[in-house]
Amino acid sequence: MKTYAIVLGTRPEAVKLLPVLAALRASGRLGAELVSTGQHREMLDQVLELYDVRPDVSLDLMTQNQSLAGLTAAALSGLDALLATGRYDGLVVQGDTTTCFAASLAAFYRKVPLFHVEAGLRTGDLLRPFPEEFNRRATSILARLHFAPTETARRALEAEGIREGVHVVGNTVIDSLFFVRDRVQRSLALHEERFAPFLRPGQPAVLITGHRRESFGQGFEDICSAIERLAARFHDHAFLYPVHLNPNVHQVVSRRLGGLPNVHLLPPVPYDQLVFLLLRSRLVLTDSGGIQEEAPSLGKPVLVLRDTTERPEGVEAGCCVLVGTHPDRIVETFSRIATDSSLYDRMSQAQNPYGDGHAAEYIRDLLEKDADR
Repeated sequence: MKTYAIVLGTRPEAVKLLPVLAALRASGRLGAELVSTGQHREMLDQVLELYDVRPDVSLDLMTQNQSLAGLTAAALSGLDALLATGRYDGLVVQGDTTTCFAASLAAFYRKVPLFHVEAGLRTGDLLRPFPEEFNRRATSILARLHFAPTETARRALEAEGIREGVHVVGNTVIDSLFFVRDRVQRSLALHEERFAPFLRPGQPAVLITGHRRESFGQGFEDICSAIERLAARFHDHAFLYPVHLNPNVHQVVSRRLGGLPNVHLLPPVPYDQLVFLLLRSRLVLTDSGGIQEEAPSLGKPVLVLRDTTERPEGVEAGCCVLVGTHPDRIVETFSRIATDSSLYDRMSQAQNPYGDGHAAEYIRDLLEKDADR
């Protein structure tokens, strides 16, 4: 039996790869082990606990204020040593993280087949998002099979000359989302009591998330300016902001928004709580790639706090709007959607372009077929 390493290091990777791990383990035809670099250890552990899984291998590479170069070097070295044991017949990676890039390069150096989940996303700007756009492109050069979430992603790979081994399967984030949504909805009152006791019954809520490196500095200052203005204008709304642990985000957000009565700054939340907050919210402001896929799947209009996105399908479908970090644009767009019921309805009812919730099963079938070659 061939054994595959499912390599991850961040919470988004766990959300999108744990369905693949479960599908492989359930099949009985392929072995699968979970390898964690610990790139975002605390936030990663929240998802692992939710799925009741533990890494088979933990490298624990992250250190305080680690540079990108330091993390990349540590991950490459640690994963190379693991692959040198010869215990894996293939590596499965996801997306665009430093863990994904380092694992891809380690697999290339050791001539181990590489399989890329969520392949083909592109913004066309190597610096936006940074360094994720580069990580994705580099991984695509090295992968044996490319599991593209959409036809747009497939076409992006084709434009780069990558035509072999490309399969459109949907996005595994929808697999995870539907699994957790069903669990949360069975105990909605309990989640409300535990996670949002500050919300009044029926109070409109807005979910905010932000962490992108390209917005560090003035970008986050501008985002906070927009939230200050929106909180004053929509004083009946509750603005819910789980704040990323990175000090470049946390310090600015705490200083600018910490004293506003209807802005609730929360610690990073477990994935089931995030899904609850999505269900509870009326609108979403985010720079997260995953939430650009998750929120439309739950009928929530999204303002994307970025100038470009590697997920244009949501924008094209009409459920997401690119607003960047400019305060006037954020405030104007939010106000228009929040007060125009016909516009809101069109956005909330737009068709989800990101899959049917069975992507992990399609990936498992393709891996089994490849293993039989």
